[in-house]
Amino acid sequence: MFFILSKTVSFLILPSNLLMALGLAGLALLATRWKRVGSYMAAASLLVLAVIGFSPLGELLTHALEDRFPRWDPARGTPDGIVVLGGEISSRLSLERGEPVASGASGRIIAMAKLARTYPNARIVYSGGDSSLLGNQPAEANFVYPLLDGFGISRERVLLEVHSRNTAENAAFTKDLVKPKPGERWLLVTSAQHMPRAIGCFRQVGFPVDAYPVGWLTGAKADETPSIVFSAGLARFDSAVHEWIGLLAYRLTGKTAEFLPTL
Repeated sequence: MFFILSKTVSFLILPSNLLMALGLAGLALLATRWKRVGSYMAAASLLVLAVIGFSPLGELLTHALEDRFPRWDPARGTPDGIVVLGGEISSRLSLERGEPVASGASGRIIAMAKLARTYPNARIVYSGGDSSLLGNQPAEANFVYPLLDGFGISRERVLLEVHSRNTAENAAFTKDLVKPKPGERWLLVTSAQHMPRAIGCFRQVGFPVDAYPVGWLTGAKADETPSIVFSAGLARFDSAVHEWIGLLAYRLTGKTAEFLPTL
């Protein structure tokens, strides 16, 4: 039930979707006796869209998440294992095109290849199942092995966790798969914005990991200047709000013990 609600509710309450619905409802009311209310609704939706699209709000919200965990320091010691969370391979497009199709960022995949070469004795797990609402797509992890072939990394080095649909399941199913031993050092590779929620989930299931954030969207300091590209500012704000809502939902449902985990 949580999975279904997380997919549907998060879509419905996404700021851009809410504001678009408000604006359309306002336009519909213009043809009724509530036209004054409708005009206010339409104007309000347009104004708020402009504010979040051109303002640095999305940048600030994203930076607050990405700044929770610093870049991993190799001086901390050689890892025994590496967990790479899915989210950068499109199962649908990969199936239709006949080869792995990764997102434009691909930071997690690049990090997996880099770490595999840097630490040849470390165990590696790629965790990513079918996160689609209908559950009718192949597991994302199924498309990892062809990528490994291209990187020159033996398939035998990488275990695939193919059943998880969200971050909480990433943590639980990966722990069951690798059965980490006390004292082992494991790295967790995911995007910097997603790292607080991911760390919270792994801590909750009793799987200690070191954060290895990748794919930063903001710099060392948040850029407080207005955005000159409306669509980019709106997308950044939507993405950040989605993650903040995820943090709150995971805390309220007991999937994490902290609202905003940090070191």
